[in-house]
Amino acid sequence: MSELSAEDSKIITLARSARARTGAAEGAAVRDDTGRTYAACTVDLPSLKLSALQAAVAMAVSSGADDLEAAAVVTAEDAVRDADLAAVRDLGAKAPVLVAAPDGTLRTTVQPG
Repeated sequence: MSELSAEDSKIITLARSARARTGAAEGAAVRDDTGRTYAACTVDLPSLKLSALQAAVAMAVSSGADDLEAAAVVTAEDAVRDADLAAVRDLGAKAPVLVAAPDGTLRTTVQPG
């Protein structure tokens, strides 16, 4: 696996921080086409349930982002759920999704297509 860029390392760090801050199952962060970043964690309320990636994409959309450059999720799971990939693709059809372990180690990168 190639070395991560500083910007990709940043969104993994943001995702880890969101997860650690709340004790959530997952943390995620996305970077839009202007370089702005949005971090979120799993939302598990009685009336609202969002994965961390869905919440991060929602934050980007609600802030006016038009496109995503990249996304990252920190999770104990081995893969990204289809619904999470769909949320990323809705806003960033070309955005790679970095999947990292809770310690921040990159497990895989899901490329578009």
